[in-house]
Amino acid sequence: MPSPASSGESFHSAKGSDSIASLSSGRPSIHEHSVPFYHEAKPLPYELREHCVIYFEEGLSSGKTASLQRPSFLPSPQVLALAATLSVHPIFTTRAKSDDQLQVGNSALRYLRLVLKHVGPVNGNLRDVFTFWSIDLSSRRGGGKRRRTTDEVSPIKDSLDNINSDLAGTESLWARSEDFWQVVGWAFNCSILHKRRWDRWVLLLEHFVDSLEADWAQRASEAVGMSEQLNEDEDPRKMCLVTHYVSADGVSNGKERRVLRAIFANGTTKSVSEFPEVWKNETKERKKEGDVKKLEAKIDIESGNWGDYMDDDDNSDLQDSDSGKTSSPPPKNAKSLVSSIPNAAADLGGVEAVALRLRLLSLLSTVSATLPKSFIQLGSLYDLFVEHIRHLPLRTFFLLMSHASLRHLHSSAASSLTQYLLCSIISASASLPAKDELSQTVLEQSYLPFPANTTSIADNAKVSLCVETLLRLLNEHVGLVWTKELQHAVDRGISEREGKAKKVSKGARKAAEAEERMWLRSSATRIKTAVEMIKS
Repeated sequence: MPSPASSGESFHSAKGSDSIASLSSGRPSIHEHSVPFYHEAKPLPYELREHCVIYFEEGLSSGKTASLQRPSFLPSPQVLALAATLSVHPIFTTRAKSDDQLQVGNSALRYLRLVLKHVGPVNGNLRDVFTFWSIDLSSRRGGGKRRRTTDEVSPIKDSLDNINSDLAGTESLWARSEDFWQVVGWAFNCSILHKRRWDRWVLLLEHFVDSLEADWAQRASEAVGMSEQLNEDEDPRKMCLVTHYVSADGVSNGKERRVLRAIFANGTTKSVSEFPEVWKNETKERKKEGDVKKLEAKIDIESGNWGDYMDDDDNSDLQDSDSGKTSSPPPKNAKSLVSSIPNAAADLGGVEAVALRLRLLSLLSTVSATLPKSFIQLGSLYDLFVEHIRHLPLRTFFLLMSHASLRHLHSSAASSLTQYLLCSIISASASLPAKDELSQTVLEQSYLPFPANTTSIADNAKVSLCVETLLRLLNEHVGLVWTKELQHAVDRGISEREGKAKKVSKGARKAAEAEERMWLRSSATRIKTAVEMIKS
C-alpha cells in the first residue's frame, strides 16, 4: 500500500505538472480561494447587553434582527450559544405551537449565519461559543441525580453575561450533547430515521461545517509566510475549532474510530445507541390541531414551567416524527443506472447528508496532513476511511467515490483516498507505487490494467469505479495525453475485470449480481468514452 508522501512538492496540482501530489506534501487549506474580509468585533455596550439578557430570560426571542454595521457589535458567547440551541430545539422547530415559535428558531439560525458572514469565526469567538460542556449522563438520560443549575455546569462564569434560562443551561445543546461528534452522529441518524428532525438538524450541521471550514481557512491564512519548519504547537491552526473537536480532553482511547463512526452513522440500532437523541422525546411531534383536546399548559421558561413539551409522563398529544410513513422499498430491478442513484443517496440520508459527510472527511484529512500530533497520522486516517467505505453496498460506494462526489475533497485528498481503497481490493499482481502521488505512468502501470483480488462482481466493479475516478481526477487537474500505452492499459483492465467477475449465485442473489454487472459495464463504458475524448 502506498504511503503518504513527505516531499516538499506543491500541494496544489495544476496543468503542466505531471502528477497530483500527496495531501501531506504541503500545508493545505480547506479553501483554495482567498479568505473573505471580516468585520472587526467589539462587545455590546452594557445597557444593550443587559437588554439582550433580559430579552432571552423573559422568553421574548422573536422579532427582526438589525443589520450588521462596521464595526459590528457582537453579543456575548452565551447569547450566540443560546441562538444555536434555539435554532434546533424541538420547542421552536418540530414541536412549535405557533408561527411565532417557528420564527424564533429560524431567526436564531439566520443570526448565526450573519455573524459568520460578517464577523467571521475568529472575531466571532466561535471557539468559545461552540463549546460543549455535557452534564453527567444520568442527568441527561433521566436519572435520579439532582438537576444542576446553569452556573454549576456552564464553563463561562461571568455572571453579567449568564442567561438565567434552562435553554441556556442544562437544556442547551451544549449541555445535552456529549460532544460535537454526538451531534454529528445523531444528525446523520435523523437523516435516515427521522426526516422531519433532519430538516432542522441539517441546517445547523451545515452551519457548523461552514464555520469549521471558515475557521481553518482564516487561521491557515495567518500561517502563510511563516517558516516552512513551523512547529506544530506554534501553528495558528492549532487553535482551530475542528482541531479542538478531534483532540478534546477527556475523549477515550479510540477517539478517531468514534469520529469516523459519527460521520458514517446510518440509523442502525448500534448507531443510535452510540449517538442517541439530544433531547428526550426529541423525535416526537405535536399532533395536528383537532386530533387532541388537551389543555395546553402555559410555558414559563423563567420558572422552569415547560408546559406539556417536556412532560415525561403524558405524551398523548405527541406522535413519532415519521409516524404513518414507511421508507421507499429498494427497486425491484436494476435496468438503469439512473434509477438506482436516488436510492443510494437515501442509504446515506440523502444528497445533503452525503455532501456533509464528505466535507467532514475532507476536514479530517486536512487536519491530519497539517497537525498529525493533534489527531492522527494521515496514513492511519486513510486506513480508517477504508474500513468504513470498503464494504459499503456498491451503489453507496459509487455515491461516495465517484469523481463528482469527491469534488467535496481537495484533489490530493481525493486521489489519496481512492488509491488507498484500490490497494485494499486490487489484484495482488498489481505493482503498487511506493507513494500516493498520482501520475499517468502510475495510472497506466499500477491501476488501469488490473482486476480485483476476488472473483466478486461487486469488487471488480469497485475497482473499475476507483480507476475511473483516478482517470478523471488526473485528466482534470494535470491533463492526460493519449498514448498506445494508455489505450492498452485501459483495454486490458476492462477485459481482465469482466473476465474475473464470475456469476456464482442463483435465486434472489442472481438479481443483485445482474445489478452489479450493470455497474461494472457502465463504468467500463465511461472509461472508454473518457479515453476517446482524450484521443480526439
